[in-house]
Amino acid sequence: MRKSNNQTKSKIVSAAWQLFYDQGFDNTTVDEIIRLSGTSKGSFYHYFESKDSLIGSLAYLFDEKYAELEQQLDYGKNAVDNMLFLTRELCMMIENNIDIELLSRLYAQQLSKRGQKELLDHTRLYYRLLKKLTIQGQERGEITRQKSSAEIVRLYAITERALLYDWCLHGGEYSLTEYAGSVMPLMLSAIRI
Repeated sequence: MRKSNNQTKSKIVSAAWQLFYDQGFDNTTVDEIIRLSGTSKGSFYHYFESKDSLIGSLAYLFDEKYAELEQQLDYGKNAVDNMLFLTRELCMMIENNIDIELLSRLYAQQLSKRGQKELLDHTRLYYRLLKKLTIQGQERGEITRQKSSAEIVRLYAITERALLYDWCLHGGEYSLTEYAGSVMPLMLSAIRI
């Protein structure tokens, strides 16, 4: 039953983000999301209070990309190189598939939202994967032990969020992927041995 519930929610999220990308957030209705997802109005409102509450699900859409990327990681490589790979691939996905206005709304919502803030949900695959890579890197002597794995993951996440936030502030006027490719190695040089 739980798998079916997760599939229903996933269908709603996938349909919503497809419509948001194709026709814009403001031009998408809940009825269109329900129709495209093949679910019911009751299912929609079971998982989401409104269309606006779907904005936070973008963080989980990122996790779907991380699940795909996790399969491509080479754990024989340096852990920091794997972290840089994740950043590059996510930035490319965002740049090519996520409307910057929706990403901006996510950040605005997270700043003003009470209760759960999806970007800080440490049960997400994003945090678990970064922690796994950090611990692996520390055990193999690739990443400093002067900071805990939790501190390193936090620093990494803060830097990545700053990159995305700045890109939104500038209206996407530069390549997020290229800029992240120059900034993240600098940040990670502080933890790399």
